[in-house]
Amino acid sequence: MNKQPGMLIGLDLTVPNATEVSNFYHEVIGWEIGTQQMGDYEDYFMKNPETGDVIAGVCHNKGSNKHLPPTWLVYIQVADLDLSLAKCEKLGGKIMSEKRSCGNVGEFVLIQDPAGAYIMLWG
Repeated sequence: MNKQPGMLIGLDLTVPNATEVSNFYHEVIGWEIGTQQMGDYEDYFMKNPETGDVIAGVCHNKGSNKHLPPTWLVYIQVADLDLSLAKCEKLGGKIMSEKRSCGNVGEFVLIQDPAGAYIMLWG
């Protein structure tokens, strides 16, 4: 994962019908489908059919993803997550989720910019 601030490091889509949607992208784009066990259900990751590299996640809107909007969410690396969150609020943005951990890889938070667009900050 590229840790350089400002870089796009991930892409997820959270929807109620993740199985159907992952099959849609498999058929329309040609992405291969992988699965990730999430306790009592599976989420999906879409892979490049040539290299097997992960391109994006397609997730169920369950558990901690329950309130995420059904839109493609870009994850952007920031140098200091807490500082970026403070600046977000100061500049008219909104913090839309609690800080969540991804093991020892990093933490992320959903924000909304002043125009209403969503983005995930990763630090």
